[in-house]
Amino acid sequence: MTPKLFYFPGNANLAPHMVLEELGVPYELVLVARAQNAHKSAEYMKLNPMGRIPTYVDGDLVISETAAICLHLADKHHMLAPKLGTAERGRFYSWLMYLTNTVQAELIFYFYPEKIAQGDAARAEIKASEEARVGGMFDTIEQELADGRPYLLGQTYTILDPYLLMLGRWTRGMKRPARTLPKVGAYMTRLLERPAIRRAFEQEGLKAPLI
Repeated sequence: MTPKLFYFPGNANLAPHMVLEELGVPYELVLVARAQNAHKSAEYMKLNPMGRIPTYVDGDLVISETAAICLHLADKHHMLAPKLGTAERGRFYSWLMYLTNTVQAELIFYFYPEKIAQGDAARAEIKASEEARVGGMFDTIEQELADGRPYLLGQTYTILDPYLLMLGRWTRGMKRPARTLPKVGAYMTRLLERPAIRRAFEQEGLKAPLI
């Protein structure tokens, strides 16, 4: 049975989608009609009780959470991640946790301030605060890339790179989007040139501005 990635264009499924294209393994995209609240339907909730996108299904295996799907794919296919037990793997874990637990988590509150505040004024204040916090995080990433490394972990392309591209893309509507940072912007532009990434963007029907 062909594995399935349940997705909605441009959502957190974009990172594992790019990873699947990079790996070149068979899979099927299954659209979740988020605009019709299909991710909260009884049918979808049987797969993913959290009611979140994405979900990856491979036979009896069902995985939710973007970072978990990406890491599973890298480990299963022995690609796009450093070897287990190495110092490089430790650095890899550090960055993966930062991207998912810190940057992505803050972006969620930016897009959905109603999760923690009531009233327009309070929500506007949260969005402004989160935009500043996320901007500071990308400033940190800018400094990491200042040594001229082509990828986040150094010379080797890993699942961290499509993950960071996805998060950077989500800032495109901010006053100071990630693409405006010299190193981060150049890095994201380079990644968009990868055929696998272009295919994922095209398959999800994503239009300019891509980042």
